[in-house]
Amino acid sequence: MTRWLLTHPDALVGSDRIQLKAVLANCSELDVLAKHVRAFAHMAADLHGDQLPEWIESARASTDLPCLSRFAHHLERDLEAVVADLSRPWNSGVVEGHVNRIKMLNRQMFDRAGFEFLRKRVLLAK
Repeated sequence: MTRWLLTHPDALVGSDRIQLKAVLANCSELDVLAKHVRAFAHMAADLHGDQLPEWIESARASTDLPCLSRFAHHLERDLEAVVADLSRPWNSGVVEGHVNRIKMLNRQMFDRAGFEFLRKRVLLAK
């Protein structure tokens, strides 16, 4: 179900699309959730962060989905930053990837070597 809900509807294969329609027809809560997930994905993919306050209000109004309401509440706590993130094409994915790689190298050394050796490994690692 999660994969079906998080995959763009046009990218689903025929059998998955049919099964998803059947499940959504039988469960109104999942249908509402699917609509919210798709609206949020549209905002994120198309950089429409200005629509986030309306999405939050809509999500909080869905009293049948307390997890979605809590998610909306947490987004609201730092609304300016989330709107900015959903409105700009830049992200920190590359930096996070390098940080992950450095942490992995450090774990491989079991924290036994000093900073100089870690520095050398980071510079020489590909």
